[in-house]
Amino acid sequence: MIIDCHAHLWKTQNGKVDGRDVFPVGNGKSNFGGEIHQMMPPYMTDDENTAERFIANMDYAGVNGAVITQEEIDGNQDAYLLTARSKYKNRLKICSLYEEGKPFNTDGFDGIKICAGRLKTQDLTKHYNVFEQADKNGKFISIDLADGDLQTGSLLEMIKQFPDLKIAIGHFGMVTRDGWLEQIKLAQNKNVMVESGGITWLFNYEFYPYPSAVKAIREAAEACGIDKLMWGSDYPRTMVEITYKMSFDFVLKSNELTDEEKAKFLFENARDFYGFDNLEQLEPIPHML
Repeated sequence: MIIDCHAHLWKTQNGKVDGRDVFPVGNGKSNFGGEIHQMMPPYMTDDENTAERFIANMDYAGVNGAVITQEEIDGNQDAYLLTARSKYKNRLKICSLYEEGKPFNTDGFDGIKICAGRLKTQDLTKHYNVFEQADKNGKFISIDLADGDLQTGSLLEMIKQFPDLKIAIGHFGMVTRDGWLEQIKLAQNKNVMVESGGITWLFNYEFYPYPSAVKAIREAAEACGIDKLMWGSDYPRTMVEITYKMSFDFVLKSNELTDEEKAKFLFENARDFYGFDNLEQLEPIPHML
């Protein structure tokens, strides 16, 4: 059993990066603030990153459930995610998007995503309301912090203010940046977890099977405990270089983690944290090789 704690979906990409537009231009490519980037695999020729495609990838790779987070570069996908969840309610948890200075939704969502590193006001105590509303309504917070320890102090203050609020720190603390362990250490607090969405992006220079990523998982486990770490793929952006299965297969094949640690990292921790309770076993799909 496997749960992906960091994936993205959209029907139409319409986002911003540093105030500049992000929009599709065909064959999985996007205009990313004036530069053309391969935003998703080139076979997604219609530029739609749909739930149906993701579920097909999950079925084939053997991933049982997933948490759909959001990113400002994709634009607000609240409406589409509600539709996706209604269709795959037992397999997907969804986050609404917190946009600075705008109303945000909680109804129908499991959590709220904060792209903290993109906030104009970086001090997270100035965004008290979103933490308060998440806590009040029983939602979790999915948060991607700025590099290093720039925001760890203000997030720690929010953790102290709302000790029962579930918070998942994304991108494995921006593991290849200086000071990343300061983000990991926040998971020493009750109800705070770390997920590895984007870890294959951050170690892309090394590529599969990402030996330094495995060492980082081991180092993080020493800092906060393996019970506080969860796997995420950052689908579909990381799929421009690797297959979906490769985004966790390097963990399964590693000799540096025990079977018990792999089970916690890939499934058990996320099941307990997010409350996945209706997941079914998937039958392996044989392929042509």
